Amino acid sequence: MLVIGIAGGTGSGKTTVVNKILQQLNAEGVNVLSQDNYYHDNQHLTLSEREQLNYDHPKSIDFDLLIQHVKMLKNNESIEQPLYSFVTHSRTGDHVTVEPRSVLIVEGILVLTNKELLHEYDLKVFVHADSDERLIRRIRRDTQERGRDLQEVLHRYQTTLKPMHQEFIEPSKNEADLIVPNMRQNTVAIDFLSTVINNTLKKPAKNESVN
Repeated sequence: MLVIGIAGGTGSGKTTVVNKILQQLNAEGVNVLSQDNYYHDNQHLTLSEREQLNYDHPKSIDFDLLIQHVKMLKNNESIEQPLYSFVTHSRTGDHVTVEPRSVLIVEGILVLTNKELLHEYDLKVFVHADSDERLIRRIRRDTQERGRDLQEVLHRYQTTLKPMHQEFIEPSKNEADLIVPNMRQNTVAIDFLSTVINNTLKKPAKNESVN
């Protein structure tokens, strides 16, 4: 199994990069685990308390469960991936069964910050975007898709997102094997990643024998 970690700051375009790769490939052979589904379940807290938590710090992620799931998939075992709601800031209680496939992509802002998880990757990718562009994308996403107030988004950006990006996310770029500048016409990196993944998908028998 080929395991790829794709990280980058909030609004950098990680999901767009993943989707572009999948568009060029046989997506049936690829699994994508999003860090967003592995936030700690904080249902013991009130909604008001959950809204005040720092979701851009590595401690907000249940890395133990994420690492366990990555290892299980690599061991050819299925997993029950939790589903997370950004409206309630908690897990929904539902799960999605994920079966092992030839390629596993793990994506999220913090997926290159955990040393144990880094050992599970065969290829590490960091998607880079200008900070102003990332802020614009974050505002658009949070106000349109997550029902957040503009002032709330800006306040969170200044007090949490920006300092956490500088302390944890930007330094994790040093762990990357490939840095993708997320520009509109950036096709070279996408083609490269697609080729690497496609070569793996074409050789399932060899991969299985190695594993």
